[in-house]
Amino acid sequence: MAPAPPPAASFSPAEVQRRLAAGDCWVRRGARLYDLTGFLRHHPGGEQLLRARAGQDVSADLDGPPHRHSANARRWLEQYYVGELRGDPQEPVENGDAASAETPKPDPEVEPRLKAVDWDKDLVDWKKPLLWQVGQLGEKYDEWVHQPVSRPIRLFHSDFVEALSKTAWYSVPIIWVPLVLYLSWSYYGTLAQGNVRLFKSFTSEYSVVVRESVFPGLFLLGMFLWSLLEYLIHRFLFHMKPSGDSYYLIMLHFALHGQHHKAPFDGSRLVFPPVPASLIIGFFYLLIRLILPEAVGGAMFAGGLLGYVLYDMIHYYLHFGSPHKGSYLYGMKAHHVKHHFAYQQSGFGISTKLWDYLFRTLTPDEQRPKAQ
Repeated sequence: MAPAPPPAASFSPAEVQRRLAAGDCWVRRGARLYDLTGFLRHHPGGEQLLRARAGQDVSADLDGPPHRHSANARRWLEQYYVGELRGDPQEPVENGDAASAETPKPDPEVEPRLKAVDWDKDLVDWKKPLLWQVGQLGEKYDEWVHQPVSRPIRLFHSDFVEALSKTAWYSVPIIWVPLVLYLSWSYYGTLAQGNVRLFKSFTSEYSVVVRESVFPGLFLLGMFLWSLLEYLIHRFLFHMKPSGDSYYLIMLHFALHGQHHKAPFDGSRLVFPPVPASLIIGFFYLLIRLILPEAVGGAMFAGGLLGYVLYDMIHYYLHFGSPHKGSYLYGMKAHHVKHHFAYQQSGFGISTKLWDYLFRTLTPDEQRPKAQ
């Protein structure tokens, strides 16, 4: 027989008040207490929204307005559970009172899953590298990988290989922006020589000389095409659903993108590591060189590479930044968080919603007409 779980800690209203006075952000659902201090900067609605609810019962906020939080969001909340509120029910708590400190009714969407989950082990052993374990999950993998957790992930046994799979966000501009500048300077100079032609392989009579004045247009076209490529890769490669009986396809999916959905706030895995990125970038560079004249393709490639850098920076900021409400990035953060926590098969755009609009993959919340 498995040993009984240890009893939950309990806190008086005065103890909670002291935590709040020290700057912690504790909230409650009935008598259940949650320490959201470490989650403040991740919250899609912004830090101030949670700060304003410190000490309060957030049961009604989970149901909305402005929106009903998903089952995954409620499951995510349970990771921050610290204990139960006790004491005189009339004793005040910051920004609220304990009179309503009664255990909320079970949520039929969440409670069965919470009771079934071992937060220390789950379906995998979190003390061991995950990449070799996920393939054994079979049909359970798709549901498991889309139930996010707040903990770091280790993929490989080897420390060296593991280090290559992780990177700091600032490595992306440090490595790739100098290459963008070099390629831009080099191919602009080639175009300025006036001997770059399109269609010259067909007939010189109808060939078109490409002047340096078109460089900005080619560069911007490259950035635009990257935004489409970003969408297509995210939708059709990263969100393929591997067959439950394909051990290696599940491993591939987890290595490419599944690990990001499982641990969306693992800061070391939010941007693409330089070593695998260089292989993919090199492939696209050779491909575009085969299709277009060197300077034309190179100018577009430079723009696309800058588009990739901006994409990675925006993606990191959408997870860790706190954009102002009403700003473009605030809307993109809400869009991306819905993709992670509620609608994994829609909302694929990271830097723009343009392609979600065109291909009708906006999240259901965004597709519904807003109430007048």
